[in-house]
Amino acid sequence: MRLGYDLTIEQSQKLVMTPELIQAIQILQFNTQELENYVEEQLLTNPILEAASMLNSTENSENEQRGEDLKVSLDEDKNDNFVKDRDEFDWAEHFKERQYDDISYKQWEYSNDKNEYSYEQFVPSEITLTEHLMFQLQFAPIKKSCRQAGRYIIESLDENGYMTLTIEEISKALGISKEKVMIVLDAIQGFEPAGVGARDLKECLIIQLKYQGKLNDVIEKVINNHLEDIACNRLNNIAKTLGISVKEVQDIRDLIKGLEPKPGRQFSSGNETRYIIPDVTVEKNNGEYVVNVSESSAPKMTISSYYQNMLINSDKESNISKFLSSRLNSALWLIKSIEQRKQTIYNVVSAVVKYQIDFFELGPKYLKTLTLKQIADEVGIHESTVSRSINGKYMQSPRGVFEIKYFFTSGVSGTSGEGISSESIKTFIREILDNENPKSPLSDQAIVELLTKRGIDISRRTVAKYRDEMNIPSSSKRKRY
Repeated sequence: MRLGYDLTIEQSQKLVMTPELIQAIQILQFNTQELENYVEEQLLTNPILEAASMLNSTENSENEQRGEDLKVSLDEDKNDNFVKDRDEFDWAEHFKERQYDDISYKQWEYSNDKNEYSYEQFVPSEITLTEHLMFQLQFAPIKKSCRQAGRYIIESLDENGYMTLTIEEISKALGISKEKVMIVLDAIQGFEPAGVGARDLKECLIIQLKYQGKLNDVIEKVINNHLEDIACNRLNNIAKTLGISVKEVQDIRDLIKGLEPKPGRQFSSGNETRYIIPDVTVEKNNGEYVVNVSESSAPKMTISSYYQNMLINSDKESNISKFLSSRLNSALWLIKSIEQRKQTIYNVVSAVVKYQIDFFELGPKYLKTLTLKQIADEVGIHESTVSRSINGKYMQSPRGVFEIKYFFTSGVSGTSGEGISSESIKTFIREILDNENPKSPLSDQAIVELLTKRGIDISRRTVAKYRDEMNIPSSSKRKRY
């Protein structure tokens, strides 16, 4: 075998992800909030770009027209010279040939319109559990010397209103007796909401029943010794142990189920509330469903006239000209990528609405099974592109607001051969259980038989799985006496 160094020429094919392509893929995957943040970053780093809302109406319309002219001129280039030779493209000459008017050399300015904001645009801050309890502490019948212990206890409660420290820990931390800590704790346990300051679930339930005046020895024994039996609906065991009727136990069970196990959750946790901004709106107009991509999901940007004029008047070989040309290429690619994102989302959602038309007309029971491949074949794009275009995005429709992923569900086959989604089957199961006899609840096998009569071929294990996902207990736990 001959060993040595040779200089050879080889021809090979490979797929290279350019920075522009990576950017386009990221933009497609962004939801509305992420896209807005990304655009804000680009506006800060690229001086060529301007947000349409930052300009007055005259400049805005004229600059938008410039941007459209640039896009049209690029689309008309059949050889796609913009993509291949964009670094060599003479933008200064292009602007001169297009005869752009010099309307202004000033950059964008923020509007100082006093009517720009209104009170409807603001929401009040929610009261936290700590704030609510601190307010009540001011009027509690305890000595001023004990108020420090009260504040310490309140600040140690978790978001559900339970104690996170022991009496011993509080006593040691504050240097006071356990008796004083218990006096303060008893006072706090009398605050609203009832059950706050409890050390465990049993104490929380007992405090609430004391507050309602419904606590007696039997109920207290049930809470302290038979909570697990209550959860598993083993009412006969409780009745035998306590020597009372099953009906009495059931009444106690109903009373306990009506209590709040987490009294603090009705208050704000202090964390920021995140709101959903629908990326797509579907409306019924003259019997047809019309898809509109939200304007906020495709923010409008324009090219700065100030830097266009600077590019025209600068030397082609200067560093300024080279820098502005590269920034202009980046700006136009960003605008093009956002427009492409808008069109892709529109095509995908339109195909979804067309396929799930029965859902929009008749309701959740008529949701069909749908895969990414079906929509990809319909739109003519790759499955990964469909996945990115629906990831984290929401649709507002006459039926409510849904994550677009909601419409892509697995399921089972019906007797007619048509796929039935898991969400539809869950709706049927809930409808069946809502009409069952509580004294003789339906077993999972009985539910299977009823679904089979409706043309849905499903196993007992699948019914049990869907029932668990809906947090519906088994028939033994649903039984009423």
